[in-house]
Amino acid sequence: MIEWKNERDLFELMKRELYTPVVGDILDRKGLYHRFLPQPIQPIQENMVVVGRAMPALMVDVYGEQEKPFGLLTEALDQLQPGEIYVASGGTMRCAYWGEILTATAKKRGATGAVINGFHRDTPMVLEQGWPVFSIGRYAQDSSVRTQVINYRCPIEIGNVWIYPGDIVFGDLDGVLVIPKELEEEVITLALEKVRGEKLVRKEIENGMSSTEAFKKYGIL
Repeated sequence: MIEWKNERDLFELMKRELYTPVVGDILDRKGLYHRFLPQPIQPIQENMVVVGRAMPALMVDVYGEQEKPFGLLTEALDQLQPGEIYVASGGTMRCAYWGEILTATAKKRGATGAVINGFHRDTPMVLEQGWPVFSIGRYAQDSSVRTQVINYRCPIEIGNVWIYPGDIVFGDLDGVLVIPKELEEEVITLALEKVRGEKLVRKEIENGMSSTEAFKKYGIL
């Protein structure tokens, strides 16, 4: 039975009850073994949680001053929709791909976060906006003469993970995963069942049941 009425309810439910390890377990159960983005992609502050629809952007390296600095970056930002996550990858990560003004723009557009396979900068000014950003770390080097956005709302690949526009992206302090859009209802329903079962198992163990007995009874570890 579906427990959410609309997309906003779904994302709030995920933030309230789910965490990435349990969703990853369900994806494994479905045979989707490569759905976590590479481990270095982490929240820039540990309490940040991000959930929404992927809006992928493709980056490439450039060298020196460009006729159109940043490529299609501003166009990509300006068409973000409420509930979307800006997901960027590409190039050799020689500079920061995200910063203060990009955060302000995406937040104003109603986007729910940014997941960057690269560096961010302007860290204090990003943090003060209270909006989730995930990246591989901090680095102040500017992007205008080093990288461009060449396409957006297009499939991209990060690590072994293909990301399509509209896929659900879910991230917390344990990592970031991508749920294929066509499987989201089943995966999230099963994840809710599992996380509630884990709470029951933990209670049983705290009351004296052995791990072996608990696993035999509930099949959860």
